[in-house]
Amino acid sequence: MRRVHPENHLIERIGWLRAAVLGANDGIISTASLVLGVTSAGGAAKAVLVAGIAGLVAGAMSMAAGEYVSVSSQSDTERADLERERRELASEPEREMAELAQLYVDRGLEPGLADEVARQLMSKDALGAHARDELGISAATAARPVQAALTSAATFSVGAAAPLILLLVSPLKLILPVVALGSLACLALLGLIGAQTGGARLIKPTFRVTFWGALAMGVTAGIGALFGATP
Repeated sequence: MRRVHPENHLIERIGWLRAAVLGANDGIISTASLVLGVTSAGGAAKAVLVAGIAGLVAGAMSMAAGEYVSVSSQSDTERADLERERRELASEPEREMAELAQLYVDRGLEPGLADEVARQLMSKDALGAHARDELGISAATAARPVQAALTSAATFSVGAAAPLILLLVSPLKLILPVVALGSLACLALLGLIGAQTGGARLIKPTFRVTFWGALAMGVTAGIGALFGATP
């Protein structure tokens, strides 16, 4: 019997990794921007803290709801496609086998070999073969609404906690630079962790998340200062 060494592919992490990076990134940026905006507008330290905590709670719930709804829509579409494929396999199995074989021909197999591969795969798991090779649905990439919702809410809360901690430890006169620079450092660290976990190069993801975070915080702080200066 041929021995096959076990492999852990990075694509298997895509479901929770996407939600985790999105949640933490959004938590840091939105809460830091909120803190900086209210501070720039002249808000008292207590008001800034209350706004930040409210942003954390509201953001976590929003992320959970948004992820659940959006990923559920993807899951519904996948189920609908699988149900249609199941009906077609029951009513026209030969046509479906020919369709699967043609996919393999298009990928480079000889027609005879493609027919044999399609026949053997369909004899074992016809729906699974069509789901994977025709629809692009696999266990590694299938939509998981609950996982996405919980991951996003949890990581948003963790990310949002960082600017709040910076706010609590910062002297009143240094809230703006401490929260801004500290949050950018957290974003850079998040970019590094996300890139490392996903097996990507480190510099580009780190720069990307830091740049957009800095832009969001700068714009929000500017708007806060503008409205705060208005009599």
